[in-house]
Amino acid sequence: MEVVKNLDVEKYMGRWYEIASFPSRNQPKDGVNTRATYTLNQDGTVHVLNETWSGGKRGSIEGTAYKVDPKSDEAKLKVKFYIPPFLPIIPIVGDYWVLYIDDDYQYALIGQPSKKYLWILCRQPHLDEEIYNQLVEKAKEVGYDVSKLHKTPQADPPPDGEDAPKDDTKGIWWIKSILGK
Repeated sequence: MEVVKNLDVEKYMGRWYEIASFPSRNQPKDGVNTRATYTLNQDGTVHVLNETWSGGKRGSIEGTAYKVDPKSDEAKLKVKFYIPPFLPIIPIVGDYWVLYIDDDYQYALIGQPSKKYLWILCRQPHLDEEIYNQLVEKAKEVGYDVSKLHKTPQADPPPDGEDAPKDDTKGIWWIKSILGK
Protein backbone atom coordinates (compact mmCIF):
# COMPACT_ATOMS: atom_id res chain seq x y z
CA MET A 1 0.00 0.00 0.00
CA GLU A 2 1.46 3.33 -1.03
CA VAL A 3 1.67 6.13 1.48
CA VAL A 4 2.42 9.84 1.31
CA LYS A 5 6.09 10.64 0.83
CA ASN A 6 7.89 13.61 2.38
CA LEU A 7 5.08 14.46 4.81
CA ASP A 8 5.67 17.91 6.30
CA VAL A 9 5.23 16.89 9.93
CA GLU A 10 5.14 20.46 11.24
CA LYS A 11 2.38 21.36 8.77
CA TYR A 12 0.48 18.21 9.83
CA MET A 13 0.39 19.28 13.49
CA GLY A 14 -2.77 20.73 14.97
CA ARG A 15 -6.38 19.64 15.26
CA TRP A 16 -8.04 17.15 12.91
CA TYR A 17 -11.74 16.23 13.04
CA GLU A 18 -12.84 12.67 12.36
CA ILE A 19 -15.25 12.86 9.43
CA ALA A 20 -15.64 9.09 9.11
CA SER A 21 -13.97 5.94 10.34
CA PHE A 22 -14.31 2.21 10.67
CA PRO A 23 -15.95 1.50 14.04
CA SER A 24 -13.38 0.59 16.66
CA ARG A 25 -13.74 -1.18 19.96
CA ASN A 26 -11.38 1.46 21.34
CA GLN A 27 -14.00 4.21 20.99
CA PRO A 28 -17.51 4.53 22.44
CA LYS A 29 -20.17 3.39 20.00
CA ASP A 30 -22.14 6.58 20.57
CA GLY A 31 -19.07 8.84 20.27
CA VAL A 32 -19.55 12.20 18.55
CA ASN A 33 -17.34 15.22 17.88
CA THR A 34 -14.33 12.93 17.69
CA ARG A 35 -11.06 14.67 16.99
CA ALA A 36 -7.31 14.38 17.32
CA THR A 37 -4.80 17.07 18.20
CA TYR A 38 -1.16 16.54 17.28
CA THR A 39 1.73 18.47 18.83
CA LEU A 40 5.38 18.06 17.85
CA ASN A 41 7.64 17.08 20.75
CA GLN A 42 11.23 18.30 21.01
CA ASP A 43 12.54 14.80 20.31
CA GLY A 44 10.68 14.65 16.97
CA THR A 45 7.89 12.39 18.22
CA VAL A 46 4.30 13.59 18.20
CA HIS A 47 2.04 14.00 21.21
CA VAL A 48 -1.44 12.65 20.35
CA LEU A 49 -4.62 13.72 22.12
CA ASN A 50 -7.72 11.84 20.94
CA GLU A 51 -11.05 13.16 22.20
CA THR A 52 -14.63 12.04 21.77
CA TRP A 53 -17.91 12.95 23.40
CA SER A 54 -20.24 10.26 24.70
CA GLY A 55 -23.38 10.96 26.70
CA GLY A 56 -22.50 14.66 26.68
CA LYS A 57 -19.15 14.07 28.38
CA ARG A 58 -15.64 14.34 27.00
CA GLY A 59 -13.47 11.24 27.01
CA SER A 60 -9.86 11.35 25.93
CA ILE A 61 -6.70 9.34 25.63
CA GLU A 62 -3.15 10.55 25.06
CA GLY A 63 -0.33 8.84 23.26
CA THR A 64 2.79 9.26 21.19
CA ALA A 65 3.33 8.85 17.45
CA TYR A 66 6.70 8.23 15.82
CA LYS A 67 8.04 7.27 12.41
CA VAL A 68 8.48 3.55 11.83
CA ASP A 69 11.77 4.23 10.03
CA PRO A 70 13.23 7.66 10.82
CA LYS A 71 15.39 7.50 7.67
CA SER A 72 12.47 6.79 5.33
CA ASP A 73 10.55 9.48 3.47
CA GLU A 74 7.32 7.47 3.83
CA ALA A 75 4.50 8.63 6.13
CA LYS A 76 4.36 5.37 8.08
CA LEU A 77 4.00 6.00 11.77
CA LYS A 78 3.29 4.02 14.89
CA VAL A 79 1.03 5.34 17.62
CA LYS A 80 1.40 4.15 21.19
CA PHE A 81 -1.32 4.52 23.80
CA TYR A 82 -1.46 3.12 27.30
CA ILE A 83 -4.71 1.51 28.35
CA PRO A 84 -7.08 1.38 30.03
CA PRO A 85 -7.40 5.19 30.26
CA PHE A 86 -8.16 5.13 34.00
CA LEU A 87 -5.02 3.05 34.79
CA PRO A 88 -2.64 3.43 31.84
CA ILE A 89 -0.33 0.44 32.24
CA ILE A 90 -0.72 -1.64 29.07
CA PRO A 91 0.98 -0.26 25.94
CA ILE A 92 -1.01 -0.62 22.73
CA VAL A 93 0.83 0.19 19.50
CA GLY A 94 -0.91 0.64 16.16
CA ASP A 95 -0.01 1.64 12.64
CA TYR A 96 -0.88 5.13 11.40
CA TRP A 97 -0.20 5.44 7.69
CA VAL A 98 -1.00 8.64 5.84
CA LEU A 99 -2.43 7.29 2.58
CA TYR A 100 -3.38 10.66 1.14
CA ILE A 101 -3.24 14.33 2.10
CA ASP A 102 -4.16 17.35 0.02
CA ASP A 103 -1.54 19.96 -0.84
CA ASP A 104 -2.89 22.41 1.74
CA TYR A 105 -3.02 19.82 4.54
CA GLN A 106 -6.77 20.32 5.03
CA TYR A 107 -7.98 16.71 4.69
CA ALA A 108 -6.36 13.30 4.91
CA LEU A 109 -6.96 9.58 4.51
CA ILE A 110 -5.36 7.46 7.23
CA GLY A 111 -5.12 3.69 7.24
CA GLN A 112 -2.89 0.79 8.11
CA PRO A 113 -1.64 -2.38 6.44
CA SER A 114 -4.24 -4.82 7.86
CA LYS A 115 -7.03 -2.57 6.53
CA LYS A 116 -8.96 -3.05 9.79
CA TYR A 117 -8.96 0.67 10.49
CA LEU A 118 -9.57 3.69 8.29
CA TRP A 119 -10.08 7.36 9.05
CA ILE A 120 -11.07 10.37 6.99
CA LEU A 121 -9.85 13.50 8.75
CA CYS A 122 -10.36 17.19 8.09
CA ARG A 123 -9.20 20.45 9.67
CA GLN A 124 -12.84 21.54 9.84
CA PRO A 125 -15.70 19.60 11.49
CA HIS A 126 -17.35 19.14 8.08
CA LEU A 127 -15.97 18.06 4.70
CA ASP A 128 -17.38 18.80 1.26
CA GLU A 129 -19.29 15.73 0.05
CA GLU A 130 -17.42 15.64 -3.28
CA ILE A 131 -14.05 15.55 -1.50
CA TYR A 132 -15.39 12.95 0.93
CA ASN A 133 -16.43 10.74 -2.00
CA GLN A 134 -12.99 11.15 -3.60
CA LEU A 135 -11.32 9.97 -0.38
CA VAL A 136 -13.71 7.02 -0.14
CA GLU A 137 -12.80 6.10 -3.73
CA LYS A 138 -9.07 6.29 -2.90
CA ALA A 139 -9.64 3.93 0.03
CA LYS A 140 -11.57 1.53 -2.19
CA GLU A 141 -8.75 1.58 -4.77
CA VAL A 142 -6.23 0.32 -2.19
CA GLY A 143 -8.52 -2.49 -1.03
CA TYR A 144 -10.58 -1.12 1.86
CA ASP A 145 -14.15 -2.34 2.34
CA VAL A 146 -15.62 1.15 2.44
CA SER A 147 -19.08 -0.19 3.30
CA LYS A 148 -17.76 -0.28 6.90
CA LEU A 149 -17.18 3.49 6.97
CA HIS A 150 -19.30 5.28 9.54
CA LYS A 151 -19.69 9.07 9.40
CA THR A 152 -18.89 10.73 12.71
CA PRO A 153 -21.45 13.32 13.86
CA GLN A 154 -19.78 16.70 14.40
CA ALA A 155 -21.35 19.76 16.05
CA ASP A 156 -21.05 23.16 14.45
CA PRO A 157 -19.41 24.89 16.16
CA PRO A 158 -17.42 22.05 17.75
CA PRO A 159 -17.41 21.77 21.55
CA ASP A 160 -14.61 23.34 23.54
CA GLY A 161 -12.75 20.52 25.24
CA GLU A 162 -11.70 22.57 28.26
CA ASP A 163 -15.27 23.56 29.18
CA ALA A 164 -16.88 20.19 28.56
CA PRO A 165 -17.84 17.93 31.46
CA LYS A 166 -15.17 15.27 31.87
CA ASP A 167 -15.92 11.57 31.79
CA ASP A 168 -16.05 11.03 35.56
CA THR A 169 -16.18 7.26 35.05
CA LYS A 170 -12.43 7.45 34.34
CA GLY A 171 -12.70 5.65 31.03
CA ILE A 172 -15.21 2.95 31.93
CA TRP A 173 -16.48 3.45 28.34
CA TRP A 174 -13.30 1.70 27.27
CA ILE A 175 -14.21 -1.47 29.17
CA LYS A 176 -17.80 -1.29 27.87
CA SER A 177 -16.51 -0.99 24.30
CA ILE A 178 -14.36 -4.11 24.74
CA LEU A 179 -17.49 -5.93 25.92
CA GLY A 180 -19.43 -4.69 22.87
CA LYS A 181 -21.69 -2.29 24.78
